[in-house]
Amino acid sequence: MLTISQLAATAGVTVRTVRHYHHVGLLPEPERDASGYRRYGAQAAVDLIRIRTLADAGVPLARIDALLHAQATEFAAAISDIDAELQRRIDQLTEYRRRIAELDSGERLVLPPEVVAILNRMRSLGVSEQRVQLERDSWILMQAMAPHAMPQRIRDKNTGFDDPETTRLFLACDQAVDWDPNDPRLERLIDDLDAWEITHERDSNRAGYAKLVSSQISEASPAWQRILAALAHRAKQRRPAGPEAAPLPTRPC
Repeated sequence: MLTISQLAATAGVTVRTVRHYHHVGLLPEPERDASGYRRYGAQAAVDLIRIRTLADAGVPLARIDALLHAQATEFAAAISDIDAELQRRIDQLTEYRRRIAELDSGERLVLPPEVVAILNRMRSLGVSEQRVQLERDSWILMQAMAPHAMPQRIRDKNTGFDDPETTRLFLACDQAVDWDPNDPRLERLIDDLDAWEITHERDSNRAGYAKLVSSQISEASPAWQRILAALAHRAKQRRPAGPEAAPLPTRPC
């Protein structure tokens, strides 16, 4: 005969679990003996092991009692149903994991696949995550304020990354994020960017969303703030009087 602690150890559960099974009616609770202890026989140990095995397999406690007393065919049918339910839950959890993996950066939640592909392309080029996040936010702003312009901007962005010089300047701007605004290297970078803008005949007047993006970028780095201010000043000096030209593809920085 076994004490409750010995019974629990035999089945690999806690005494508290045994008492819970008593409480819910899964395992009969024996009367106390003359010394005041409850003693359990071999059948109680077998029943407890069966209960634990079914519970560990995911069978709800409410169904275990019926299974313990079921005939072989009934038991097999019930186990088949339980297995199907467990598979459904596994599939559901797998789908949840897939969704979580897709939303880990928040990009797929709000942006089309073409834009997510651009952000991933930036990462593969070695662009810092800070700059990628700023780029992501600029797309979110554009999608909210100028969704009609998204397809053309997607094409322009991919075209820019197909061009080695544009990519070089983009990476140079990214590397300059932590530079002191008085760093002499910035002057050379500004010259290169200005030459790029002249080559691409880009006017500095932009749509509302683009102004927000420029403001956001400049706030992220004093060095970038100096770059944008210098380029805007040079563009203003070059701008002829008369109607404003339509903006062309985005600059690298």
